[in-house]
Amino acid sequence: MRPSHLRGCFHPAEALGSGCGRLLRVSAGTASLVRRLSRPLLVVVVAAVAVACGGHDSGPVLTVGAGDSAESMMIAEIYAGALARTGLHTQTKTRMGDRKDLLAGLDSDTIALYGDVSGDLLSALDPTATVTKPETTTGADGGAVDGVNAALSKALPEGVIDSDPADGTDLRQTVVAAATRPADFPSSLKELGPRCGDLTIGITTGPPLDALRAPLDPLRDVLNPLRSVYHCEFAHALTFTTDATLRKALSDGEIQLAVLAGPPSFLPDGGADLAALADPDYAFRAASVLPVMRKAALTDQQIRKLNYVAGELTTTDLADMIHQVRDQGAIPASVARVWLDAHAL
Repeated sequence: MRPSHLRGCFHPAEALGSGCGRLLRVSAGTASLVRRLSRPLLVVVVAAVAVACGGHDSGPVLTVGAGDSAESMMIAEIYAGALARTGLHTQTKTRMGDRKDLLAGLDSDTIALYGDVSGDLLSALDPTATVTKPETTTGADGGAVDGVNAALSKALPEGVIDSDPADGTDLRQTVVAAATRPADFPSSLKELGPRCGDLTIGITTGPPLDALRAPLDPLRDVLNPLRSVYHCEFAHALTFTTDATLRKALSDGEIQLAVLAGPPSFLPDGGADLAALADPDYAFRAASVLPVMRKAALTDQQIRKLNYVAGELTTTDLADMIHQVRDQGAIPASVARVWLDAHAL
């Protein structure tokens, strides 16, 4: 499948049947004359038009993979569009399945890269990893303690590398309260600790909005981290199979806090009735968008282009683009093009 952004005529037959074919449309009288021309001359004319219209677009095509969600497809289109602006011919291969399928695509050379989420990928590759903060820190003994980014780079399969994560994207699970919460209700998990014993928290355990992400395990992914980092012991914890039932329980006062599998802005209505509590000490593992690619698939210049993308992409931007594609039926490549233009990428 030819990438949608590669324009022009790629074959004489396309030249005659496409917009470039207008160059060959002639009057009836002239058409008669053209028919009398020798076949070799006609071939030369058509070939010349094909070259003029788009022959410079020939060459190998780099494929960017995507899973089944609007989020994954949107990230793939951003990467493909950005790399196309370096002179690469790119296309996307969407609906490839889950993370295992995408990594298999890298291994089989079906795709050259895809977009993933740092903390989620680390959890999948190294279930024993305990780091949660994004950057490497200094331990009590003065030695370096890997952050998520460094640990992930070490955990990647042989022949696979990553590039800069988009630090402006924060896709961690999120503790939220109702926007109508009391004025004295904490806005940070750090201040919540002393009050946890009086509160009931609800946790969504159903499928996340992004199919690449695993459903939350209440104890492993929520209660234990909050207890360990913020000394937060809740009076009760309830589980809900959908975000809708979780939010209704929060609205009805059945629970005072709720835990979503990602940012509330990714919800279909943007989560306007919810207020997120900050997680400054990373009880929940850092989760930023980043490209994962076959080693040597891109040049240094092309990787720098992806790093420029990482420097501009934010959670708000990604949420807006996801809404356009998932909820409004927009074309992902067109949405990506507008974003790239707006950020001079």
